[in-house]
Amino acid sequence: MDKIKLIEGQQAKKDMPKFNIGDSVKIMTKIPEGDKVRLHPFEGVVIAKNGSGIASSFTVRKVSFGEGIERVFPLYSPAIESIKVTHSGKVKRAKLYYLRGKVGKATKIESATAAVEKES
Repeated sequence: MDKIKLIEGQQAKKDMPKFNIGDSVKIMTKIPEGDKVRLHPFEGVVIAKNGSGIASSFTVRKVSFGEGIERVFPLYSPAIESIKVTHSGKVKRAKLYYLRGKVGKATKIESATAAVEKES
């Protein structure tokens, strides 16, 4: 087991930000086009995190032109250029699959800073 952890530690990126379920993130992915590599953004809410170690992944959901889009990203994928947390949310669930059935303002997630202010 120690050899596996050693190899995983070498492969893992060190500059990954900490983010939780309910946070809004902007992921810049590398898209190869011929001999060039273009960066393509995908911005949405993290609705699930799966796995552990180098095999971990997360699911991001956004609504584009009235259609819900979900993408699953491996956390340590070489295709991911950067992950930026744009908004931190406070939720009481580990998986936010219930957002699939919601539309419009019902999909809003309470801000973590607003939740702290409301409690005090």
